[in-house]
Amino acid sequence: AVLLYTSGTTGAPKGAVLTHANLLACGAGFAEALQVTGEDRMATALPLFHVFGQAAVMFTVFTAGGSMSLQRPFDPAGLLRMAADQQLTSLAGVPTMWNAMLHAETDVTAADLTNLRLACSGGAALPLEVAKAFRDRFGAMVLDGYGLSETTGAASFNREIHPRKEMSVGRALDGCKLGIFDDDRNQLPPGEVGEVAIAGPVVMREYWGRPEATDAVRDGEWFFTGDIGRMDEDGDLWIVDRKKDLVIRGGYNVYPREVEEVLYGHPDVLEAAVIGVADERLGEEIAAVITPQPGASIDAGAMRAWLEERVASYKVPRIYSIVEELPKGAT
Repeated sequence: AVLLYTSGTTGAPKGAVLTHANLLACGAGFAEALQVTGEDRMATALPLFHVFGQAAVMFTVFTAGGSMSLQRPFDPAGLLRMAADQQLTSLAGVPTMWNAMLHAETDVTAADLTNLRLACSGGAALPLEVAKAFRDRFGAMVLDGYGLSETTGAASFNREIHPRKEMSVGRALDGCKLGIFDDDRNQLPPGEVGEVAIAGPVVMREYWGRPEATDAVRDGEWFFTGDIGRMDEDGDLWIVDRKKDLVIRGGYNVYPREVEEVLYGHPDVLEAAVIGVADERLGEEIAAVITPQPGASIDAGAMRAWLEERVASYKVPRIYSIVEELPKGAT
């Protein structure tokens, strides 16, 4: 049906070959998980050339027979105004969009969004502080999930009917299976950390014209994601980080997402990214790239001291870069 290209963050973009059956399974899985019906009115400013907007949002709405409103380009205050004026029941976006709406200058309040029952997040890890603050300001529950271009944007999602577990991306969608595997591709028991794999009708047919790349990520029914995670006895999934984002500092493993979550809890931080930087002595050093809140200033020494009270010392960034805005691609 479509070729959707990966973002190419770890190499050249690859074309995921998605079939008509993949798209139908994605729409059906999300419609069931989110309880979307023909009465729902959803909006997004996501690009429809990306799997989140095209498959997870558009096909879900079409499957359920609801309506879909689009905004282009993304304007945080404008999307909130659309939600109020059209009495939307759900919005869909990536974490940077929720963060932008959270801090938008707007006269829209929770009282204007009484029909907005869901804010659906995906595409990247959603900082818990952002989800809590968005619900406090606008009243909508922010639910997130997990999927990739190669799995038609679908794998797991949180449900309103299940108790929300902090930082979990929920349980497998209908028809999907999740597994955690070690480096030798042996499946691990609940609670163990390893590579996340997905099986089911949402998994792509292949990478277009890249048989070796396809073979590297497929093993029987399983697609190996390159993400590190763990599952509990209930089947709820936690994503620890991208396998290739792991920073090894002096022999210690540091997952950037853990440090980023703490940074988002600082009142002066608007956006944050943690990365590894080559270091002759330690192999890699940890760097934090931070955008301050409007009107705030960030002192690197004070930030380091603040972090040292909250995370293990080997995880604390030693390098700080304060920027006006984090760079973002179209996806």
